[in-house]
Amino acid sequence: MGKDEFIDDFGSDADGDRKFVTALARGLDVLRCFRPHETTLTNQEIAQRTGLPKPTISRLTHTLCKLDYLVFSERTGTYRLGAGVLSLGYGVLSGMEIADRAQGELRALCDLGTNPHITAALAEQHRLSAVYTAVHRSQQTVALTINVGARLPIMHSAIGRSILVAMSAAERAHIVQLAKEERPQDSDRIQESIEKALEDYARFGLCTGFGGWRKEVHGIAVPVFSLNGDRIYGLNVGGPSFLVSPEELMENYAEPLKRAAQNLSSGALGSVASGPAS
Repeated sequence: MGKDEFIDDFGSDADGDRKFVTALARGLDVLRCFRPHETTLTNQEIAQRTGLPKPTISRLTHTLCKLDYLVFSERTGTYRLGAGVLSLGYGVLSGMEIADRAQGELRALCDLGTNPHITAALAEQHRLSAVYTAVHRSQQTVALTINVGARLPIMHSAIGRSILVAMSAAERAHIVQLAKEERPQDSDRIQESIEKALEDYARFGLCTGFGGWRKEVHGIAVPVFSLNGDRIYGLNVGGPSFLVSPEELMENYAEPLKRAAQNLSSGALGSVASGPAS
């Protein structure tokens, strides 16, 4: 597993920045190595994923253990995330009041009754990813397996593109440029993706993702704004492509999804399951 596979959402904005603390960035890189459903890693595995020399990784993991962000097992020679990371995560989530308010809207979207395989989620941008901050999953045996903290590519997922279309032109252009610099071989696909997102938003008031990110996933998404207007989120509904069709999403979920976004953006305590379709 090479460096590019792991560090696929790093921009180059740190280059030449005298205020940028490289050691801190590298420590955070180490913590980001751990993926969902992955409990332990060795120094060698962390070195491979970050592209950093193993001696550097050894110093970083030692420091992170001292700060309780990592826990080392003498028996296996591996590291796992410690309670310090958990406390940071809960601190972040507790500050995201919109994630708490979103739970009712997500539940209402899933409970519309037209398809039991629907999953709904809220996400916020981090570099070139959309990171889920709230999820209401279908309880069906066959459903999308997504959890809080899951990361989707911002350029190619419906929820990621819904965040992009709500940015200012300058902010959006910056993200697109970072994506092209990180994946120059995908420049044409990236450009096509952002153009498609803007076209969909202008035409439908939402962004679509019908197999473009992963062929087995269909979804639609809309932007949501924090109450003070300084943060943009994406709100989506979707499901397995063989159980949730594009037509069903557009006909039965598009307008409720837009109303849910309006409720969250305005602070209204509404329910998307009630009220006339707009």
